[in-house]
Formats: sequence, structure tokens, C-alpha cells
Amino acid sequence: MKQFFGMSRQGDLREAVRGAGVPQMLLLMSNDRQFEQHVKELEALFPGVPSIGCIGMSYDTQVVENGVGVIAFSDGVCAVANVLEQVSVMPVRYIERLQKDVNQVSGTMDNTICIDFCTGNDACVLTTIYSVLKHKGISLVGGTGDGGRISANGRVYTDAVAYAMIRNEGGRVKAYKENIYHTMGDYRFIASRTDRARYILGALNGMPAKSVYQKILNVSEEQISTQTFKNPFGKMNGNDVCIVSIKEVVDDSLACFRQVNDSDVLVLLELGDYRAIVKDTINMICREFPRISAVFSVNCLFRYKLFSENNYMQEYLREMSALGSHGGLVGYGEHYNNRFVNQSMTCVVFE
Repeated sequence: MKQFFGMSRQGDLREAVRGAGVPQMLLLMSNDRQFEQHVKELEALFPGVPSIGCIGMSYDTQVVENGVGVIAFSDGVCAVANVLEQVSVMPVRYIERLQKDVNQVSGTMDNTICIDFCTGNDACVLTTIYSVLKHKGISLVGGTGDGGRISANGRVYTDAVAYAMIRNEGGRVKAYKENIYHTMGDYRFIASRTDRARYILGALNGMPAKSVYQKILNVSEEQISTQTFKNPFGKMNGNDVCIVSIKEVVDDSLACFRQVNDSDVLVLLELGDYRAIVKDTINMICREFPRISAVFSVNCLFRYKLFSENNYMQEYLREMSALGSHGGLVGYGEHYNNRFVNQSMTCVVFE
């Protein structure tokens, strides 16, 4: 298979797809102002080719902040795209679409991936999608776009998740998740006074969440929303930790970017040596995939900001490009199988 990445900083879709050849699957990453126009244009240029899209920054060896990026898969891909609607209410209502599409691509855990772009309510969406995928052992990689809109096959949707089932006819696929944080000290908290709808974390071990966070890290209230780049929370998920980013202070509580429930066990995390961790991830992928056709990744907006502030983003993209054709999305939340995480990188590698 082949992966093509094209972009236009001016938002010229025709320029972005120049050289895409004859695609078998398309991923669109556009800006808020031109999104609907780009969705229609893409369908007109490649009628009938499965596609999903969202609003967000994209990248290969450089970041497209406010234009348009397109990824095209070709030469040995079997793909289908579709959408689950009403994700804030009842995405399971549309589950038959996914079941039918999984059967259509005839994929297995070794050669098939699900890529999704979502508008929100991620945890519920992933639980719904993975209830189907797990029976085939198929992995999922994806993320949340901006603006509350996604697209599938030339149509724009709100309150929905677009997904692409992609089978690599030339080899294996595998999903990865990269975490650049580790546990700080032996802090362990029981969450309470949570508001699931607003992603509010009210108390930690019975004390106001804001004051607990401030006291441990010795930061002012104004510093909390940026301190999360270095010290997010972690939600225990078996032996794994799902990162929970802090969005803002709400009275004596903390609003987060993912849901926290009463009685959830949380830990405090701190930033590790991300340069070394990235190199370890790349080395692991190279060991497991001596022949790589493509890598598609989703990097969190907060990782993008952290790397950019430390003059590492361009170096990071250069290092990832050593794997081969690498492109992706800057997301507002990352998806890995049935897990919704923050401040992470998830990716799929195609042999």
C-alpha cells in the first residue's frame, strides 16, 4: 500500500490533492471556515471514494495550522467509511452500520484498523465501537476534531463519529500509544463531587481538587491550565494509565478534557524525557516492522503546544519521518482501542 500526504496552507484543496493518484481511502483535515466547502470538493474530485474528515491541524514533516491536509491511501487497500450519529445520546442505535462494514472489509486483527474522527462524548463512542471491533480483535486509532463537525463520504455531520475500516492487502497493521508521562511520587486520589456532563473534578480524597493540585505543585490558580502540560492526572485502567488533562479552574474544582467519575482512582503524573521516549517508540516500531508502508498518527494539541514551546516539534516530525511516509492529525483527544486519552500520541503502522 501507499500513503500520500498533501497540503495547502491557503486552503486550496486541488493543490493539496495534486499527486494523490487513484486513492482508495481519503482522510480530510480542514479549517473551520472552509470545512464544508472542502468536504463537497473532495467528493466531487473523487466521487465514490470512501472518506472521513474533521476540523483540525495536520502534518507530515511540517504542520499545517490553518489550511487543509489530505491523506490518501492507495495500491492495496480495501476500505469503507461510515458514520454513527447521535453520539451524545445513543450511538449504539446505529451499530448495525459498523457491524455490516466490519464484515464487508473481511478484516482480521493482523491486517485491519479502524480510524475515527469524533465530535465528542468520546468515551461512550469508543465503548460502542469497540463492542463490535473486539470480537474480531481489530484495533482503533483516532481522535476528536474541532468545531463539532465531522464528515463521511461527502456529507457533513454534527454530534457524530466518522469511521474508516481499512484493510491492508499487502501486510500487517498495528496500533501504538505513546505516553511521555510517568507517575509522580506516591500520590493516589479518589475522585468525588464529579459532574460527568461537564467533565468536572470537584474533590480529591474529600478535599477541593483545585487546592490539592495547587498545594502539591506550589502553583497559582492562573498557572494551573498550563501546568497540566507538565503534570496532568492519570486515571488507572488496569495496568495502564489514561492521561486526564486539566482544562480550567471552576470555582474550587477542576474542569478536565475527559470524563472523571466518582470513585475513580487517579494519580499525579509528571513529564518524562520525551525526546528519549520518542526515540524508544520509533526503535520499537522499527524492530516490529522492518518494512513500513505508512504511519498515520494523532498527536494531542497539548503535545503540539509542549513540543512547540520547547522548539522540538519540527525535530519530532523529522524523527517520525524516518519511519517512512508519516502523516497525521493534531487532535483534541486521542483514541486507542476502547480508551479515550489526553496528551498522548496514538498511531497505526502499515506494513
